[in-house]
Amino acid sequence: MPHIEYTVAQPDASLSRFVESYWMVVNRSEQGKDIVVMPDGRVDIHFRYSDDIPFHISLAGLEQQAFYTAIPAHSVMFAVSFRLAAVEYLLNTSIAPILNSRGQLPDDFWEMSKSDLEDFPRFCQKLNDKLIDKLSQLVSAQRMSAKLDARKLAMFDLIYASKGSASVKQIAEAANWSSRQINRYFNEWFGLSLKTYCTILKFRSSFQHIKEGKLFPESEFSDQSHFIKTIKKYSGHTPKELFKNEDDRFVQLSERD
Repeated sequence: MPHIEYTVAQPDASLSRFVESYWMVVNRSEQGKDIVVMPDGRVDIHFRYSDDIPFHISLAGLEQQAFYTAIPAHSVMFAVSFRLAAVEYLLNTSIAPILNSRGQLPDDFWEMSKSDLEDFPRFCQKLNDKLIDKLSQLVSAQRMSAKLDARKLAMFDLIYASKGSASVKQIAEAANWSSRQINRYFNEWFGLSLKTYCTILKFRSSFQHIKEGKLFPESEFSDQSHFIKTIKKYSGHTPKELFKNEDDRFVQLSERD
């Protein structure tokens, strides 16, 4: 995407179960860029401003459908993308009410400010320090009890390692937790079922294949019909249309590896 700078950074290794990445998108041009954002199973906090929009912070819930938006002219957005375990342990709030939407956070959330968007590495380091401290406090506070719930960590480990292809039964067995309890947990905290979330991850796993022109199912999909049906459900387009990516409008397919 010409005139738009996109950068990704990885979190500290101690946060890998909770934080997927930090990233920034800066549009230095005079024109906005229309884009399509597709579901990818991430929970994001966005820190952003532009010439027309003052600095603000928002929490983006999970998405079940693609949506059209724009990267405004002269805009800056830094963000942190979380894995689901962070919702309970680092954010400590259900995101079920903001499924397919966003919620506004205080402008001084986590002591962040507009000045933190002047330097991306410094932004990443500040959030790394903040999140490591929050996780350390949590473990310390629970030292005499269960600490972090091993069932949930085992569940999330398998979900992400399998890219959503593990069955509900396999996940329940790995976590030693009933599928009914897991689905209750998912609906209360995230606003959707485990199976739906896994399907979104399988959809996301197809992005790289589609970028490479592989318009056929990989191991995550049972057959061509299932592959095409899933792609159309969550993107609104066929794999071939996504591969063409006219005007670089499908933002996740325009990102550099």
